[in-house]
Amino acid sequence: MKLSLILGATLSLTFTLGALISFAWTPGDVEAVNIAARLQPPSAAHWLGTDHLGRDMLSMVMTGARTSLAVALVAVGLGMGLGVPLGLAAAARQGGWLDELVMRTNDLIFAFPSLVIAILITAIFGPGALNAILAIGIFNIPVFARLTRGAALSFWRREFILAARVAGKGAPRISVEHILPNLANLLIVQGTIQFSLGILAEAGLSYVGLGAQPPVPSWGRMLADAQTMVALAPHVAIVPGLAILLTVLGLNLLGDGLRDHLDPRLRPSRA
Repeated sequence: MKLSLILGATLSLTFTLGALISFAWTPGDVEAVNIAARLQPPSAAHWLGTDHLGRDMLSMVMTGARTSLAVALVAVGLGMGLGVPLGLAAAARQGGWLDELVMRTNDLIFAFPSLVIAILITAIFGPGALNAILAIGIFNIPVFARLTRGAALSFWRREFILAARVAGKGAPRISVEHILPNLANLLIVQGTIQFSLGILAEAGLSYVGLGAQPPVPSWGRMLADAQTMVALAPHVAIVPGLAILLTVLGLNLLGDGLRDHLDPRLRPSRA
């Protein structure tokens, strides 16, 4: 097993466990304000220090992981749940009106940067975690639709698909029973990559005030609150920044490792 897969899984699992544990326990109350303990450096009492309101940074990171991971996961699930069926339908009707509609809509969405689209949607519908999910999820739909269509087209020319058509199976049934299972590995790898991009997008939206709203902790919001205090207490910016960096790095390493492990063309040949 490759080192990238092990390291990526370890980093991803660490932050996921931290988010799950925060439902039951955190070292401190993330909603309790203690001005007397504000901006304290890391110590035995507060392993990662305290923020400008005296809240424990480790508790904030654990609870913020819950927000960031949940928003990104649901958004990717939304994109995959709508994008994959659209891609399969477009491939099954290659050259038809549905194929043209799906691909031209994809081109329209891809013409704008993803973060700009997300900011536009949240600015229209208002800030909040739910609207952040909608904004990030909308951009994920064409990503999965284009990927699925391109991969599915290569399978429609295979002999086993021709045999299924001779057996009387229609395009929807062939797509579900024969093509989709062969795309599972590709979709899993792409899902991990989009998951990491979703975390970055959620952090960006929260940073500009369009993501999760106080008192709900978010890594992006923590960075925004810390930007005027970097010189006075560097840890208030370093801690959430490292959390974002390590989580995204872990997911990208996990995606690369899964691709190498699941794709038979990338496996080392055996003598």
